[in-house]
Amino acid sequence: MAIRDGNELKLSRRIATVWCAISLLAAVAIGIIGRSLYPDTFLRQSDAENIFVLLSTTFFPPLLAGVVMAGILAATISSSDSYLLISASAFSKNIYHGLMKKDADDKTLLRVTRITLLVISLIAILIALDENSIIFKVVAFAWAGFGATFGPIMLFSLFWKRTTRAGAIAGMVTGGSMVFIWYFLIKPLGGVFGIYELLPAFVLSCIAILVVSLLTEEPSEEIIKEFEAVKNL
Repeated sequence: MAIRDGNELKLSRRIATVWCAISLLAAVAIGIIGRSLYPDTFLRQSDAENIFVLLSTTFFPPLLAGVVMAGILAATISSSDSYLLISASAFSKNIYHGLMKKDADDKTLLRVTRITLLVISLIAILIALDENSIIFKVVAFAWAGFGATFGPIMLFSLFWKRTTRAGAIAGMVTGGSMVFIWYFLIKPLGGVFGIYELLPAFVLSCIAILVVSLLTEEPSEEIIKEFEAVKNL
C-alpha cells in the first residue's frame, strides 16, 4: 500500500493478492481441520469461533500457544483502533463539521470525536456481549455496507467520466440503505432472497449512479479534462 513510485503498483498488487489467498485459505483450513478433529465440540456457531484457541492449546507448547493467540489479539487491536478512529473522525469532520456546524473550532471537533468514539465503542461492547453474536456475520454485514456504499462509486469514478456529484450521492445512499433493507426485511423471506446482501445492494447502487448521473447536468469541462489526464497516465 505504501509504494515508493507508480512502477511498483504491479508488484504491490501481486503481493496483496497472494497474501489474501494465503490468509483466506488458512482460515478455511483451520475451520475444516478443527471440525474434523473435534466433530462434537463447539456445535453452536458462536462457540465455533473458539476452535483456533482449542487447536493452539492442544498442539502447541504453552509458550508458543500464547504467542500464536497473541497474534489474534494484536490483529484485533490493530484493526479495531483504526476503525474507531476513522469512524469517529469521519463523523466529526464530514457530518458534524461539514453539515451540522461548519463554524466549529478544533477544540469542539476534538470533543465530538471523543464522544463519537465512546458511543461506537459502547455499541461494539453491547454487540460483543450477545452470546448469539457471530463475528463472521457481523464482519460480513459491515463489509457489505462498505462494498455497496463505496465500491460502485469508486468504479464509476474511475471508468465513466459522465459520473456526477448527484449520481455519486445517490449511489452511496442507495447502496448503504439497501444493505439494511435487504438484510432485515427481504433476506428473512428466504429462497432466492436469501443471498448475501452485498450483491443486490451493489447492483442497485450502480443503477442509481447511472440513472441519476444521466438525469443531471454533466460534469464541468475542468473535471472532464482531469479525468482524461489521469486516464492517459
